[in-house]
Amino acid sequence: MQSVLDRTGLSRATLYRQIRDGNFPRQLQLTRRCVAWRESEVQSWMAERFGERADNTDAPPRN
Repeated sequence: MQSVLDRTGLSRATLYRQIRDGNFPRQLQLTRRCVAWRESEVQSWMAERFGERADNTDAPPRN
């Protein structure tokens, strides 16, 4: 959990809100008190967000 929070910069509450809203990959339940995320899914989520940012910064300035 903490490594996902560190990598994404999200707070715990925001992460779970994003999951609930379908905007972040769902966690995998490993044991009753342990969850994990697929590395590839987190990386894809991050790439989508960075791609959106790159697209927005390349846009011409608005007047």
